[in-house]
Amino acid sequence: MTPASTGAPTAVGAVPTVPASDSRMAPGGPGYRRMSFALFLAGVATFALLYSTQALLPLISGEFGVAASEASWTVSAATGGLALFVLPMSALSERFGRRTVMTASLAVAVSVGMLVPFAPSLSTLVVLRAVQGAALAGLPASATAYLAEEVRPRALVTAIGLFVAGNSVGGMSGRIVTGWIAQEWGWRAAVGVVGALAVACAVAFRLLLPAPRHFTAGSLRPRVLAHTVRDHLSNPLLCRLYAIGALFMTVFGGVYTVIGYRLTEAPFSLPQGIIGSIFLVYLVGTVSASTAGRLVGRLGRRGALYLAGTTTAAGLLVSLADSLPLVLLGLVLITAGFFAGHAVASSAVGKTATTGRAQASALYQTAYYIGSSAGSTIGAMAFHTGGWTGTVGIGILAVLGVVTITILGSRAARLSARAEFAAAH
Repeated sequence: MTPASTGAPTAVGAVPTVPASDSRMAPGGPGYRRMSFALFLAGVATFALLYSTQALLPLISGEFGVAASEASWTVSAATGGLALFVLPMSALSERFGRRTVMTASLAVAVSVGMLVPFAPSLSTLVVLRAVQGAALAGLPASATAYLAEEVRPRALVTAIGLFVAGNSVGGMSGRIVTGWIAQEWGWRAAVGVVGALAVACAVAFRLLLPAPRHFTAGSLRPRVLAHTVRDHLSNPLLCRLYAIGALFMTVFGGVYTVIGYRLTEAPFSLPQGIIGSIFLVYLVGTVSASTAGRLVGRLGRRGALYLAGTTTAAGLLVSLADSLPLVLLGLVLITAGFFAGHAVASSAVGKTATTGRAQASALYQTAYYIGSSAGSTIGAMAFHTGGWTGTVGIGILAVLGVVTITILGSRAARLSARAEFAAAH
């Protein structure tokens, strides 16, 4: 623990004391590049592990003789485990430090990842994936809180965007690697290689991430934690951001859980390696997430969310065509819209919560991964009953929810501004 983090514990989420000169990191400053690359690698490992079975679901269905809705639990269990444990893990990060919790989480997750290829049954595979997701819960909220404490406010959106970009690269590389390896040697070899990749990322992360300078240890008392969580849940803006994150992820989880099944069927009938390569469209997410800060600067947060939602909806509609180029274009638009919306919403949480940042971020991640689990399961069920049109219908409803919540938030902000003006005059 660094000198800044010693001493008596304070209340959960106490605002760290920052010198008047603001010694937090800024782009181009000491440690910023190391920090950005380290968290980028953490994002790569997190998404590569979390969604390592998603592109392999048709093969898992074939080996165990189950439908898409059952095989999808290998994804839903991981994201569900993360959703359930992200809040407790964020509390541990308040007491023991962001870097310590992130390191421990990656260590457990990669260890479990090396056991996944040997799962003898679907039920065992689902259990291992749930444990892996629970271990990964220490990453997202702790990383966001670390950035909020160690990076200057004006650079926060960009820094979080780079972490989210790491998520997109991890999701993309994991799916591409698993697709081609599974085509030759099966899904078990594929998830084993992803596990080895995650081990390398975890080691590099721990070696590169700078020690925290502005962390202050908090209390682990349940009453203090409950009070902090209650305060966040009573904040209308935070609740809207949580709902927006969940709805965006419902779309994304449903689309990428089901797309492999659609592309293995007529009229596409693509092999597993080609299906895995389609996840190259994640590069679009890398760009849209890393440029979210500029998007907010030009359009404002609400304008950026409108644009992200509209882009996602357009992609869903375009993907209905029975044409591979149009399906790919649809995936590009969906991916760009999702990652932009996620980066905008998650960074807004960090700015809105002036205390208990780890808990605020944890609640966002809980909602976000509940959306992922729901999207994976409901999207697969909709595909089973209504084909790709059913999955797209679920996505359109989720996007309409994002737009509605953003409109209501704009109205609430205007009414609040008018009330403050009237009170002042």
